[in-house]
Amino acid sequence: MMQRTAILGTMLPLLLLQGCDQSLDKQTVAGPEHNAQDQAQLEQFIKQIKSELVYVQGGEFLMGDFGEEYGQEKLPYDGKKDSKPLHKVELSSYSLSKFKTSNWQYQFYLSWNQLKGRVINGRRNMANWQEMAQTADTPAHVDWNEANQYCRWVGKITGLPFSLPTEAQWEYAARNRGQYVVAPTDDGTIRIDGRNGINIATSFDRQLYARESGTSLDILSPMPGNFRPPNPLGIYDMAGNGWEWMKDWYDPAYYSHSPVKDPQGPEKPVFKDSDGYFTKVLRSQDFSGPRRGLTMVRYNADPESRYYPPVDKTVRCAVNSDQPIK
Repeated sequence: MMQRTAILGTMLPLLLLQGCDQSLDKQTVAGPEHNAQDQAQLEQFIKQIKSELVYVQGGEFLMGDFGEEYGQEKLPYDGKKDSKPLHKVELSSYSLSKFKTSNWQYQFYLSWNQLKGRVINGRRNMANWQEMAQTADTPAHVDWNEANQYCRWVGKITGLPFSLPTEAQWEYAARNRGQYVVAPTDDGTIRIDGRNGINIATSFDRQLYARESGTSLDILSPMPGNFRPPNPLGIYDMAGNGWEWMKDWYDPAYYSHSPVKDPQGPEKPVFKDSDGYFTKVLRSQDFSGPRRGLTMVRYNADPESRYYPPVDKTVRCAVNSDQPIK
């Protein structure tokens, strides 16, 4: 993680650039607006992105709430119906970033493409938003479209098939390649010692980090990606520190008719939220804690975050290649 912080210092001049909104499809990896120093920074960025990929060997698993059949108490872990029925899934091998996309990574992307960051209505709300974005190694907060564009751009500059992960890919990795793991932590449990988390971040941990990092975010503070240990595959922050956008449209009944091989979610939007907007799948958790951030729990939200800014939504990219990335 120290390397991630160190590289930020070399990128600060680029991160501070301001530009106008432009379509990503019109951007080029190299152009007259980027000099040799910029290109060197881009190469550092690409090297860092590749170094943070975890190869996940594909295989078969039973996806969904396995509590009634395989849990110790023989009871469901999730009270909602959308994580049922338990169903067979077969996944090809892929790679997944060990961290959620950080602020410095996302700000580098914005600056390189001369894109403006999000503006939040209300002075206090905007101040909180800016505080969330000021710490280099905490997750960037984005809506689904921003998350998708970011992963596509990383694919463009690396020449690799980057994308948002499917929820099947996310759950398979969270469960250590499909084992019957309840919490996506280092040992499959949520452990707390008094006010401090052992393998997750508690409200007290977030308060303390907010004070140390000089923000007023208190218990809402995001945490650095490596604050607590990764899961056995080496992937961090799957039990909290922000919901993660998935590629899939959300369908509460999808598990009843999901294909076995590499499910991608519904082909078309299916489910509308209470505001009348179709929704995308989210996994992980906004804030970690006991009984939160379980591996089988599904969530969903408007991909454009039209009513609420995405202060608890993050992105982690996948690479759809059956070979490890070097």
